[in-house]
Amino acid sequence: MADEQSPDAQAAPEAAPTDAAQAPPQMQVLGQFIRDMSFENVAVQKGITMEGQPDINVQVGLDAKKRSTDGQFEVAVKLNITAKAKGGEATIFAMELDYAGLFAIQNVPDQQLHPYLLIECPRMLFPFLRRIVSDVSRDGGFPPLNLENIDFVALYRNEITRRAQAEAAQVTPS
Repeated sequence: MADEQSPDAQAAPEAAPTDAAQAPPQMQVLGQFIRDMSFENVAVQKGITMEGQPDINVQVGLDAKKRSTDGQFEVAVKLNITAKAKGGEATIFAMELDYAGLFAIQNVPDQQLHPYLLIECPRMLFPFLRRIVSDVSRDGGFPPLNLENIDFVALYRNEITRRAQAEAAQVTPS
């Protein structure tokens, strides 16, 4: 009788990987909003006339933070855009836009969450940002400013490199 197995002791099939390991990452956009925006038509205020295409400078900042609800994050894309007359220092217009999205994210490993938040989430927000910039610049009295695609992977890598260099500079004795 020692050879008999109880029904509970039957050979179990090999354990399958957990659902989290198999499940693909999931992202749900819960909401989007303009947190802050300003547009200043400097050319009209100062009586500056412009000929030809202006020089456009676009600076992009990214921010992400966890919300109090588990699995929810707020990701913000901050744009600072200035248009200057070619060959001059006169600013034609300036725009600042802080655009945020609320995301529910599942099945993303902790070590991949930071790049996911600062690459994939801004990619989801970008078409809406582009539209706002185009509409506001047009409504401000200029031709619509159509932003080129932003390489969020390169932005992320550059920021990681910059932070590593800043930390190395702090650790190195002077």
